[in-house]
Amino acid sequence: MLVSILDNDFYKFTMQNAVIKLFPRAWARYGFINRGKHAFPEGFSTRLRAAVDRMAELELSQDERDFLERTCPYLDPTYHDFLQGFRFDPDEVVIRQRGEDLEVTVEGLWYRTILWEMPLMALISELWFEMRGEPRESDEQALEKTRAKIEHYRRLGLKVAEFGTRRRYSYALHDKVVATLKRYGESSFTGTSNVHLAHRHGVKPLGTHAHEWFMFHAANYGFKVANSVALNNWVKVYRGDLGIALTDTFTTEVFFASFDKMLAKLFDGLRHDSGDAIAFAETTIEHYKKLGIDPRSKTIIFSDALDPEKVDRIVRFCSGRIGMSFGIGTNFTNDVGVKPMNIVVKMTETRPEGDDQWLAVVKLSDIREKNTGDPQMIQLARQILSLPG
Repeated sequence: MLVSILDNDFYKFTMQNAVIKLFPRAWARYGFINRGKHAFPEGFSTRLRAAVDRMAELELSQDERDFLERTCPYLDPTYHDFLQGFRFDPDEVVIRQRGEDLEVTVEGLWYRTILWEMPLMALISELWFEMRGEPRESDEQALEKTRAKIEHYRRLGLKVAEFGTRRRYSYALHDKVVATLKRYGESSFTGTSNVHLAHRHGVKPLGTHAHEWFMFHAANYGFKVANSVALNNWVKVYRGDLGIALTDTFTTEVFFASFDKMLAKLFDGLRHDSGDAIAFAETTIEHYKKLGIDPRSKTIIFSDALDPEKVDRIVRFCSGRIGMSFGIGTNFTNDVGVKPMNIVVKMTETRPEGDDQWLAVVKLSDIREKNTGDPQMIQLARQILSLPG
């Protein structure tokens, strides 16, 4: 069901490159979290197992490598060599089904296992809809809505990217959505997080880093310094490129406490991924002002469950006050008249030095329902960071 090794989010490759450089001995475990309590039909695990096993056949073509070299000059030739020789190892993935419950875990060297998250989610979502056979809108209806949305954003003069790999309805529809966005979005459509579709449609692959980058740093260095060390390590690798920082791994409040003037000047902007978007924008604007930085010189990339109504609300507040861009996911790739899945795959543990000691990792989102990790470790993190229990 996956046709390319690049059918993945761009930030997985940029993080993989950074992990190879800085943490080549680290191990990681990931787990599937069924937030929506979805019931999986009989035989689902068998179908998923077959799809995962077929991923061992994927490899980077020369044309795909040429595309990465042209569009991503900050990725070293050594990384391109590595990726061209990389193959998924399905033995790293364990899949079990008990009745309607699905369990998926991943374990292995971090620089290898880091690429599993997005393909697993995309496969689970597509297989779930395929096996349930729930009636849905036609592709024509879905693409007409896509056209109307991007034309609305274009009229507002916005910059919009597609971020919808993880919960897409299907690869086939995702492909058509990106084609529609490119056709009707013109200069408003800035690209896609899906590297394969960026290559296929001749647009820019977009992304920087994800929560697991900060989660790992907390386990390796401690919760209090995790944000600052993670950001400084990112700068060490990318030297000013890929300059959008994610804020909510341990709550936005904790992030801003360590986002000092140096970091605020080094990074081009921030990504909002949870909590109220207007409150976040207001806090961000005030933080830049307090540091003596003109907020209009910076950008917020909003990416939390966006639809046209939410985007319009954000635009009304932010216009003329701070730069803004939008990463829209499920509302582009799974708006077909059925309820999308609510699923995630998250890092759960790490062995930072490759020794025998597994350390639990956690995420403390601005929305408590999005917290992930061992409950005792979450409580410990909240105590260390002086957050309410």
